[in-house]
Amino acid sequence: MRGALLTAAGLALAALSAGCSPTYLYNPANYPKEYDPRKHEYVIGVGDQLRVNVWRMGDLSSDALVRADGVITMPLIGDVNVAGKTPTQVREELKRRLSEFVKDETAVITVAVTGINSYRFVVSGNVARAGIYASNYFVSVSEALALAGGPNQFASTDQILLIRMDSPGKFRHIPINYDDIASRKRPEQDLVLKAGDTVFVP
Repeated sequence: MRGALLTAAGLALAALSAGCSPTYLYNPANYPKEYDPRKHEYVIGVGDQLRVNVWRMGDLSSDALVRADGVITMPLIGDVNVAGKTPTQVREELKRRLSEFVKDETAVITVAVTGINSYRFVVSGNVARAGIYASNYFVSVSEALALAGGPNQFASTDQILLIRMDSPGKFRHIPINYDDIASRKRPEQDLVLKAGDTVFVP
């Protein structure tokens, strides 16, 4: 996950430094429409810890760590790809796979995320401590900057970019004016980060 995050951040920043502009001008009306992970079911990632419980069937229940390949290994059914899926989606997949072996229709399967280790993001550019950061809770742009020690004396705080990958190799540059966030003039710009986001301070 760390290597993938570094690669994605590197590609985005390389395009930025090469003078590549965003594919479209950002409409300020879109800030409230940006994806907010707090309002959606959690998406499982590499390094997360899961607890899968099959009611009344303790031998099929398991604690599982999501491996680097996005897979967990379950008793009886073997490897299951879970990265990029929600607990609900994983539960339905396990239910389908287990139905080949377990004929009890009353069996209840639950999937719980017991450890969050995949929520990582990058803060780069003119900040005190640039790097990759991890958190057990969702953070906003301003909180990410605080974790990185804040903008330094050379920072252009009104020209910050949130670089977000919508699909593999496809990035969007979302302009962030930190001064407007700090003054509460434009609080809607204090977006909540998705895993894999990069906050770039020029």
